[in-house]
Amino acid sequence: MDPVATPAQQHAPVLDTPAPVRPAWAPLAVVAFVGLVVCSNVANAVWAGWIVDHPERVLLLSSRVRYLAFAVAADIGVVPYVVIGFVRLAAAFVVCHLIGRAYRDDVLRLFTRYLGVTPEAIDTYHRGLDKAETVIIPFFAGSNLIAALTGIRRTAPARLAVLLSAGIAARLALYWWLARAFREPLERVLEWVDRYDRWVILASVVLVILVNVRNFRRGAA
Repeated sequence: MDPVATPAQQHAPVLDTPAPVRPAWAPLAVVAFVGLVVCSNVANAVWAGWIVDHPERVLLLSSRVRYLAFAVAADIGVVPYVVIGFVRLAAAFVVCHLIGRAYRDDVLRLFTRYLGVTPEAIDTYHRGLDKAETVIIPFFAGSNLIAALTGIRRTAPARLAVLLSAGIAARLALYWWLARAFREPLERVLEWVDRYDRWVILASVVLVILVNVRNFRRGAA
C-alpha cells in the first residue's frame, strides 16, 4: 500500500523545481516598460497644455489615437508626425514583445491582475494569432497585449519587423487621413481645450491618479 501524504507534505514546496531562466536583458526591458508607462501618464496629464503649440512633445510621450488626431489638427508636419509616431509606437511594441519573451506567462498575470484583461480574452487573441498572425499583428500594432503575446510565442524578429512596420505605417496613414477629413470638429475641440487648458489639465491629472489607483487596487485584491 502506498504511504498517505501528511497535510504538511501535501502543501510542502517542490524544492527541485528549477527557477525560470531569464535573459540578462530582462530587467532592462522592465525598466523600459516602466519608463514608457510614466511617459504615457505624463502625456495624459499635460496634453491639454502642449497639444496646440507643441504636438511633437505629446507624441514623443504617447502616440495614442487621440494624440495622433489632435496633432494633425494642430498642424504638425508630416515628417515629424510619421517619424515620431512610428518610433514611439514601435518602441512600445518592441518593449512589450521583449517582456513577453523574457517573462513568458508571468506577464499575462500582469494584464489580468492589474489591467482587467480576462483569461478568455487572452485565449481569444492566442487563437487569433494561431490562425492569422499576418493580419492580427499589423491590425493591433498599438496593442501592448498583442506585443507581449508575440514575445511569448517567439515570433521571428524579421517577420515581426515586417508585420509591425506595415501595421504602424497603415495606422499612421489612416489617422492622418481621418484627422484631415474631420479637421473642423477637431479644431473646435482644440480651441475649447486651449481656452480652458488649466481646467482640462487639472481634470486630466485627477483622472490619471484615479485610473492608477483603480489598477493598483485591482491588483491588490
